[in-house]
Amino acid sequence: MLNRRNVLAGSAASLSLWTAFPALAQTRKDSLTLAMTLEPPGLDPTAGAASSIGEIVLYNLFETLTKINADGSVSPLLAESWDVSSDLKSYTFRLRKGVSFHNGEPFNAQSVKFSLERAGDAKSTNKDKASFAALSTKVVDEHTVIVSNQDADPDMLFSLGQATAIMVEPKSAAGNNTRPVGTGPYKLAAWSRGSSVTLAAWPGYRASMRIRRAVFRFIPDPAAQVAALLAGDVDVFARVTPRSVAQLKNNPRFQVVVSGSRAKTILAMNNARKPLNDVRVRRAIAAAIDRKALIEGAADGYGQPIGSYYAPTAFGYVDTTGINPYDLDKAKALMAEAGVNTPLALTMTLPPTPYARQGGEVIAAMLAKIGIRVQLQNVEWAQWLSGTYTNRNYDLTMISHVEPLDLGNFSKPGYYWGYQSAQFDALYDRIKHSARPADRSRLLGEAQRMLAQESVHAFLFAPQWVTVAHKSLRGLWKDMPIFVNDLSALHWAA
Repeated sequence: MLNRRNVLAGSAASLSLWTAFPALAQTRKDSLTLAMTLEPPGLDPTAGAASSIGEIVLYNLFETLTKINADGSVSPLLAESWDVSSDLKSYTFRLRKGVSFHNGEPFNAQSVKFSLERAGDAKSTNKDKASFAALSTKVVDEHTVIVSNQDADPDMLFSLGQATAIMVEPKSAAGNNTRPVGTGPYKLAAWSRGSSVTLAAWPGYRASMRIRRAVFRFIPDPAAQVAALLAGDVDVFARVTPRSVAQLKNNPRFQVVVSGSRAKTILAMNNARKPLNDVRVRRAIAAAIDRKALIEGAADGYGQPIGSYYAPTAFGYVDTTGINPYDLDKAKALMAEAGVNTPLALTMTLPPTPYARQGGEVIAAMLAKIGIRVQLQNVEWAQWLSGTYTNRNYDLTMISHVEPLDLGNFSKPGYYWGYQSAQFDALYDRIKHSARPADRSRLLGEAQRMLAQESVHAFLFAPQWVTVAHKSLRGLWKDMPIFVNDLSALHWAA
């Protein structure tokens, strides 16, 4: 145990640790303070689209049938094993026995049926409602369930490990946004709005956790992020603002992990609004943006240019950056061809993330060169979710979509982008029905090229996420196929 008496009685190295990390030195080595840029609007990932929800609750408070690992592979969690039909439409899950929810109710096949049907119900607010609506669930016995899909889905096991697929308890499900009840190793201990969420290990869990108490702090300001790390108030900051890294990466007190991701940072355009409903205007905007310069300005160099809505780390990726390359002369010509009178006034709505606030200013300066006068509108995260995402009240917005396997967003009716294409819908339907990897890869390439050619958005870069942590912390994810802070993997070195 690490406390003040041990530190003062110990070696010079221990005294140095006390000076550099007072918060860590005063806590038990089974406690941890994590930091996040954004506070979630609630704690139920089936009720909101914010990725910050899953960063706290997935695999900690709530569990899923399968678990996604750092390398993108899938392993058992609440399902101990499964069989897959040859047509990739039917999955038979054998459930873990002896599992209960935090309120004492048993987890069983009926829980699975309730959770999946609730996610796909007509009244569901789950962002993946359409996918769950295509499922049917049959209870075989108390610990066996068959989940069938209308379409072949090679990614089904991955999808069932995401935050939107959590298993919930019927009696408590409605209150999960503020009083979450799951089967995970932790329970909610406290939520100080605007400041922190505290989780405590649940004694009823089937395994012992090395981290018994975890505090998630919310620190959106880059300077404050650095200050918290240097002061020892924070033990680990996953996905820290890249601008903060230069001060920390050569400091021997820290470890810095640079991770690949499945995220896509885009300048989203409201395709339902004039003149953005004209492909020539959208292409002009894309051609006016120097992606490499933007990556330096918005992400301090931590990113890889993309030309479509697809990350280089994902299966079936093709390089489409040459379809709409940076070309100011072409951009000006396209604006003239579209008959746009300049200066054209557009509003760019920016959420509070540093990449958006920094990147928005860079993009506004670039678009000014082709006669587009951009008014930057900074909003808080809740305002972005309600005004931009839900009510589609925007012209442009810079945002990172971090979910993997979300190409289907372009086929969602009423999605906030305002994009509609029968041609893309037909292509995506073929992708969903393609069981052979080679066919699927080819069709995914066609989809990427189609979105790039139509310039649905200005596709910017796939970010690289940077985690800064105390050098003695073990179990950090080296890559991030999904946003999660898996506390069960973390522990302090002896």
